[in-house]
Amino acid sequence: MEEPLDLIKLSLSERVYIKCRNSRELRGTLHAYDQHLNMVLSQVEETITSVEEDEETGEEIVSKRTRNVGMLFVRGDIVVLVSPPLRTS
Repeated sequence: MEEPLDLIKLSLSERVYIKCRNSRELRGTLHAYDQHLNMVLSQVEETITSVEEDEETGEEIVSKRTRNVGMLFVRGDIVVLVSPPLRTS
């Protein structure tokens, strides 16, 4: 690998994990990307985590919502992290 995007190139047609801004996480099959990290994913599982504070007790309440999407375009400016699939030798 010579450039950072080479790692993403090796992950084409593989399942990847993408952490996004606003507490969103995506897991799906990577089909395309560009130099701005815009990506096209299929068979996507999106998880949105929200944290709220209980007004009476002051405790943090963490809730997670998950949805499945057949095909998704991800705009590159929300991407924080891209993790390729685990490879075993």
